[in-house]
Amino acid sequence: MPRTSVILPEELQRRAAEVARRRGLSLSQLIRQCLVREIALDQPKETKDPFWNATESFRSGRTDLSIRHDDELYGLLGKR
Repeated sequence: MPRTSVILPEELQRRAAEVARRRGLSLSQLIRQCLVREIALDQPKETKDPFWNATESFRSGRTDLSIRHDDELYGLLGKR
């Protein structure tokens, strides 16, 4: 595992070390856990709903999506 040096303000280092001690972790383990959680929060959520998976529709530049969203999502556009 690569090593990384991080410079922390004294108070943050002291509080982090105390949390790690209470949880029975090393400071390195606590920092890794915190980074994993923070990075997971930044990841887009996956969903099975086709509406949320059709993100290209949100960037299509169309101005009538609020009215014709079914056409865009389900391919009905031009079939009427």
